[in-house]
Amino acid sequence: MTKAAKHPTMRAKLQVYDVNPYPKEGTPTQETMKFHGVAKSGGYPEDGSDEDNTFAKWSPHALFEITIANPALIGTFEPGQRFYVDFTPAE
Repeated sequence: MTKAAKHPTMRAKLQVYDVNPYPKEGTPTQETMKFHGVAKSGGYPEDGSDEDNTFAKWSPHALFEITIANPALIGTFEPGQRFYVDFTPAE
């Protein structure tokens, strides 16, 4: 096995589709965000000019959910926003 195969890295492009603060009443102390892989209804241009096309081609399905409790981040994520997520090995 090559060194690259032992330590894979990957970049995904995800889009926020749901944000749920907790508690619902009062000041939230946590927030759960749900992401899915980027996708476009209606298809992509055949010339590959839409970057999302590349991510959708090689990662056609992705779901990611995270709950945060960092007060500086709560309220900063909105449905529709897109983010790169880099996966690198943790030793």
